[in-house]
Amino acid sequence: MRRRPRGASSPPGRQSYFLFGPRGVGKSSWVKRAYPKAAYVDLLEDETYRRLLARPGTLSDLLPSSPAAVIIDEVQKVPALLDEVHRLIKKRRIQFILTGSSARKLKKQGVNLLAGRALTFSLFPLTARELGADFDLKRALRFGLLPLAVTSEHPKLFLESYVKTYLKEEVEQEGLTRQLGSFARFLETASFSQAALLSVAQIASEAQIHRKVVEDYFSILRDLLLSYELPVFSRRAKREMMTKRKFYFFDAGLYRTIRPKGPLDSDAELGGPAFETLCLQELMALNHYLHAGYDFFHWRTRRHEEVDLVLYGENGLLAFDFKSGSRLREADFDGLRLFAEDYPQARLHLIHGGSERRIMGGVKVIPAQEFFAEAEALLTR
Repeated sequence: MRRRPRGASSPPGRQSYFLFGPRGVGKSSWVKRAYPKAAYVDLLEDETYRRLLARPGTLSDLLPSSPAAVIIDEVQKVPALLDEVHRLIKKRRIQFILTGSSARKLKKQGVNLLAGRALTFSLFPLTARELGADFDLKRALRFGLLPLAVTSEHPKLFLESYVKTYLKEEVEQEGLTRQLGSFARFLETASFSQAALLSVAQIASEAQIHRKVVEDYFSILRDLLLSYELPVFSRRAKREMMTKRKFYFFDAGLYRTIRPKGPLDSDAELGGPAFETLCLQELMALNHYLHAGYDFFHWRTRRHEEVDLVLYGENGLLAFDFKSGSRLREADFDGLRLFAEDYPQARLHLIHGGSERRIMGGVKVIPAQEFFAEAEALLTR
């Protein structure tokens, strides 16, 4: 499979930077390809990790005298290293590329991310833009777009292993929670809230876990970059709005792997949230890579009128509804039309699983396959 280069691009010159993203999105592979001559410090390697955890000041002993650049992989595992990195940037003007799958430890220990001496970038799952002609919508809806889920002959087994690895390595070994069983139960319960309003109290009740613990678990998901929560769009609101956030695991395949399935679960119950998640993750990645500058929201009134996704920024106001079915009904346009009454300047989009393309009452109706081909243009027009 030949793919376009990953969306992330190194900053100009030799400035140091952080590259954050969930485990498994391809950070290590990308930085190794982008900096083939760089010295590489892998904190997932046990001996290196133990040495630097005990003596972070010995980092320079692991480096050549004049490195072209230095990559430190999974830097959050030894936050104290950043003091030494800061010193080496100032003294030896070394460029550091620091990857991480969590900012939790860095924030917890008060690390200031090198006092502004390093930029911050993110890497996401693969996008349809990167995959080009190799993008398979049906497969992506089932298995998501983590690189190994895309290339593996056994994506289901990979995703099951991914979830177990995260539970073991990131949650248990890092000491984020001692109750691994309750955390696993929480994950399954939270998956029923995918692409829906988040009710901590309801999830706590259904999972039979104390509410404060559930709040801590959601904090873990955010800090490990495993989830998104979209606030409600309420700028100059003309109606009484809901205040709850909308919840998503970061990848459609991850969601479908965590979500319990049984004979009473219909395809629509699982497929609808997966469809919306896949569209969202494409837009979030492109927004970051293209520096489009949009903030992401949802819109829902107290009367339960809603729009799935609202993008707001200097380039405009965009509203999206996502319908995984192949047939559209008149009622499918209600939320966008109501939103347009309050925000007539908004550009309205209905993305659906069928083949019909048209403009209806100011709403641009786009088939999903065409949406993924055009998402970049929607953000940059």
